[in-house]
Formats: sequence, structure tokens, C-alpha cells
Amino acid sequence: MPIATPEVYNEMLDRAKAGKFAYPAINVTSTQTLHAALRGFAEAESDGIVQISTGGAEFLGGQYSKEMVLGSVALAEFAHIVAEKYPVTVALHTDHCPKDKLDGYVRPLLAVSEERVKAGGNPLFQSHMWDGSAETLADNLSIAQELLARAAAAKIILEVEITPTGGEEDGVSHEINDNLYTTVEDAIRTVEALGLGEKGRYLLAASFGNVHGVYKPGNVVLRPELLKELNEGVAAKYGQPAGSKPFNFVFHGGSGSTAEEIATALENGVVKMNLDTDTQYAFTRPVADHMFRNYDGVLKVDGEVGSKKTYDPRTWGKLAEASMAKRVTEACGNLRSTGTKIK
Repeated sequence: MPIATPEVYNEMLDRAKAGKFAYPAINVTSTQTLHAALRGFAEAESDGIVQISTGGAEFLGGQYSKEMVLGSVALAEFAHIVAEKYPVTVALHTDHCPKDKLDGYVRPLLAVSEERVKAGGNPLFQSHMWDGSAETLADNLSIAQELLARAAAAKIILEVEITPTGGEEDGVSHEINDNLYTTVEDAIRTVEALGLGEKGRYLLAASFGNVHGVYKPGNVVLRPELLKELNEGVAAKYGQPAGSKPFNFVFHGGSGSTAEEIATALENGVVKMNLDTDTQYAFTRPVADHMFRNYDGVLKVDGEVGSKKTYDPRTWGKLAEASMAKRVTEACGNLRSTGTKIK
């Protein structure tokens, strides 16, 4: 069961929350980066999540037409086949989708899964993300209600981002300022709109100073302890026992986070952490090294013919896959998911 069924995906998330660990959610943009993610999970004996952003989907759709739905469906179908060879369970997810791309990405993908479920099968993707952080909270939650109803009917989990994450991700950008912190009032309004699971399960990307992209430790003020305040505020509002964790949180913009910040986030209900910047670098670094070391082989310098063995994409591609897989395995260790795979 390498690609999780809806029931197994729910089990994965429940196990993570109870065990205070999280799954690395690895952005992929090709069959090779998909293999790297799967290999990293397998070597860590960890289940995990692979995800495709709108930009990643455009890239997968080919530069001739850049069709997001075509690209993401093709890679998802490929994943359903090749994941059979890996001894771990993975979920397929679509990453950040803003309002202006819903009709060209998430809504058509929901329709694909709706047809599959009507025919007695499982959805193609196990979860989709709606990024309404650029909208007012009222508009954000109104759209989330519509998407959650459709997702639940198709046995899919919805991820929502209710307040901004700083930096830039596939064309959606927010300033790094004091608005990057979700309030208890924001969390309560979210529950008022989306419920506590009775309307469909959802993951919550709350903001605690997160920033997408590259930054050094200390340049961004993360407050993962804020997640505890959000859980406590909602639990108190809805009469849940002390210590309850109503939310399944997602950690966005984690590049450069300290071990202590990650540990605090895990203690407070984070079950999924996105990785893109770090794995992109891990994939590209050995390719750059290969090109610099073998410039006279990958290029036909001074009228020479170069060396096929050095410019063959398989030569440097293997190095890229191994490096990215290693970074995924490292992420599993940081998020405490190593050795937790479903038997």
C-alpha cells in the first residue's frame, strides 16, 4: 500500500500527532525528484508526503503548454506505479494554490478524484492545499468551506493557510512583519467556519513567524510556542479537556529553523513540515560540482568533442538523486519520523 488510502492517511496523521512527530512534505518537480523523495523516506524507514506546487505542476506540464492539471495528474499516476517498489507509505498532496489558480488547479483535480471515488476507487491525491492567505480571513474561510465540502466528499483532506507566511512561494509573497502571527481569534473563526472535523478533516497552516525561502538562523523570529496558545484557546472555547490539541498543524517556511524550534512545534501539534528550498539545493549542489570538475567533458571546449560519459544526464542525475534522498532522510530524523513507518 505505498500510496496511502484515505483511511491510511488519516491513520498516518493520527500516529504523528500522538507520537509528537511530523512527516516531511517534499516538493517534487520531476520523476527524478520524486524518486529521490521516495528513496529518502525508504532509507529512513519513514512514511511521508510528496507534494506538487502550482509552479511545479506547470513545470511538469512541459514548457510548451505549462498545463498544471496535466502535469500533476501525470506525476501522481506515475507515483502510484513506482511507489510500489518502496517499502514505505506516502501521501500525495498539492501545495500552495492561491485564489486566482483554484479554477486551473485544485478544483479540476478535485473533479478528477470525485470521478474516481464515484467509480468505487480512491482519490488520486490524498490532500490539497488552499492558500487564502492573501485574502481577508472572511473570504479565505468562505472559499475554504466550499473546498472542504468537496474534499470531504472525495475522501480528501484539505490544508488551509489562514494567515500569511512571509517570503515568496510560486508568485505569492508577503512582507516579513508582525502580521506573520496567527491569533487565537483567527483560530476560533476558523473553527466556526470549518468545524473540528465533523465537516471534513483539514490541516491548518498557522503562522508563527514562518518565512518561505532562504534565510539564516536568527534572521526570522519564529514563535512555535504560539501553536500551544491556539490549541488552548480553541479547546477552552469548545469545552475540550486541558491539554487537548484540536488542530493538525503544518509548518511552512522551515528552512533554517533550529532544532529547538522544530522540537517545540512538534510538541504543539505539527504533523507535517514542508521542505523545498533545502531539497532543491541538495539536488543541485552535486550537479554544480560535477559540471565544474568536468567542464571540459560536459562542454566541447576548443573544438574538442567532450565526453559523453560526463554530459550524459544519468551521470550527474544519479548524484543529484542520492544527495536529495540524503537530505530527505535527514529531515525524517529532525522531525522524529525515522523508523515510524506503518508495518
